This record gives sequence, structure tokens and C-alpha cells, in this order.
Amino acid sequence: MSAHDSILQLKQRIGESIVGQQTVIDSLLVALLADGHILMEGLPGLAKTRTIKTLAKHLESDFRRIQFTPDLLPADVTGSEVYYDDGGKGAFQFRPGPIFGNLILADEINRAPAKAQAALLEAMEERQVTVSGTTHLLPPLFLVLATQNPIEQEGTYPLPEAQTDRFLMKVVLGYGTDEEEGQILRLVRGEVAAAGKGETPPKLPLQAVLDARAEVNQLYSSDAVGDYIVSLVAATRRPGDFSDDLKTWIQIGASPRGTLALDRCSRAYAWLQGRDHVVPDDVRAVVTDCLRHRLILTYEAAADGITPDQVVAEVVKKVAVP
Repeated sequence: MSAHDSILQLKQRIGESIVGQQTVIDSLLVALLADGHILMEGLPGLAKTRTIKTLAKHLESDFRRIQFTPDLLPADVTGSEVYYDDGGKGAFQFRPGPIFGNLILADEINRAPAKAQAALLEAMEERQVTVSGTTHLLPPLFLVLATQNPIEQEGTYPLPEAQTDRFLMKVVLGYGTDEEEGQILRLVRGEVAAAGKGETPPKLPLQAVLDARAEVNQLYSSDAVGDYIVSLVAATRRPGDFSDDLKTWIQIGASPRGTLALDRCSRAYAWLQGRDHVVPDDVRAVVTDCLRHRLILTYEAAADGITPDQVVAEVVKKVAVP
């Protein structure tokens, strides 16, 4: 089975357990293929955790869950050195924390204070953890999948811009249709009835993801598409050159990480569609997820109820397509 067929099979399996969130599944697979981290934001009960756990269920990987709470310490995430006494000869040994896995679910990441959140910074960017002056490398497949609830304010600590910028994509989940709600009801009833009766299909090998990433990295992206990506990001930094509305709405534009994220995600999206090259439609398909969390809006925009998604849509409208 080719790497492309394996990933499509993984997508089908996830889709059988998740109803009404097809775009979320696509974004999750894009982040997996683009070797980046993903932040999921949505109201309670919208299958954020279920989506991530379903991915881990069908992929050969080491899945770790970290429940972020106000009393979480950095060592609870990264691990720490522990003193061992062996026959009178004592020594400190490193005990790895839950961050040492392949798929890391950082559940309700905004419930932990900044000190605990910052424990993820080096791991997410450098793919390593430094404890007591010693650096410990993380595995080749390392993906942080964080969730947060946008409406709760009590006991939460908003992620700083420097940390949200390290997420390749931010996906916002919404409610499905009434028909999809009925499908969810029937799906859960069927799962309860079949609990312990059916056999779980074999997991897809981790190597399939690594092979798919290699193919994504080799996918052709023309200079024209590259210029289009740069223009989209430039419109967030020099909004006055493109639109009076954008100038009023945007205070700080996307960082260079936004440019790199658009390039990597558009390649992964094109590969998922079965193309051997990137087209502007691939860029537009991922631009909102790649840029919505990298924009800082003005007070005027907040007062007018303008959302980052509306700003990104205006940017796409104003930038010429090659």
C-alpha cells in the first residue's frame, strides 16, 4: 500500500467515528503531514478530544495525554531528575515526562499558568527538552495537539502570542447540522451496543506517515505560488497598501512562521488531494487555519465585532491570484 493510500485510509477511519467535522479532520491530517502542531478551539462537547484520540487509536504511535490544570508544574510535562540510591551509591537519573511521546494531547491548555505552558515551548520548536543542563531529543514523529475552550474565563490563562505562533494551525470547531446531530446519536448508540464485541482493525504503521512527509516535502510549488503566499502575509503587515478596512482592523500582522506554515500546509493539502503540485486554491484552503491565530486586531475591530476569520477573508479578497 502506498503512503497516499495509507493516509486516505486513516482519514476514512477517523471519519467513521467523527461526524460533521470533515474540515477539522482534513486540518488534522495536514498538520500531521506538515510536521507541525495544531490548536483546536471549540465549545465543550464538539469532539475535540475525541478527534485526537481517534487519530491515536488508528495510528501506530505512542499517545500521551496531559490534562492541564492550574496546579500543573513544568516538571509534570517535561520530566525531572530523580535521585536513586543503589547500594549506597546515589545518583540522579532523568525520568521522562509525558511530553516524550508521538502524539501529545495537551487538553485544555489554557487552564495551566504561563510557567507550565512555557514548558512546551522548547519541545514544540526545537523538538528537544533540556533538564538540568542536559538535552533530551524527542522522537521523529512528535505532534502536540492542544485544545481550549473559548468561552470560559474563570481559572484560565490565555496563551501568549509567542506560544500561539508556534502552532502551525489553529482550528475552530462549530456546531453541526440537525441531521449530523442525529448521526452522532446513532453512532454513539451503536458504539455502546458494540462495546467489547468487535475487533479493532490493525493500526497504520508510523513509517507510512514518515514516507508521506517525504513525498509532501518533494511536492512542486512554483515561484508564482510562493509569491502569492508572501503577498498574503505582506497584506497583514502592510494593510494600508491593500484596503482601508484592513488598515483599521489589523494592529500586528503574521510572522515569518505564517509564511512557512502556508507553504508547508498548502503542500500537504495538495498532496491529500492527489496532486503533484500546489495551486492557489490549495493555499486558500489552509490560509485561515494558518493565519487566524497570528493576527493581533485593533480595538476598533474588536468594537465592531470583527473576527480574525473575517480579516483573513478580506485579505484573500484583496490579494491578486497568480
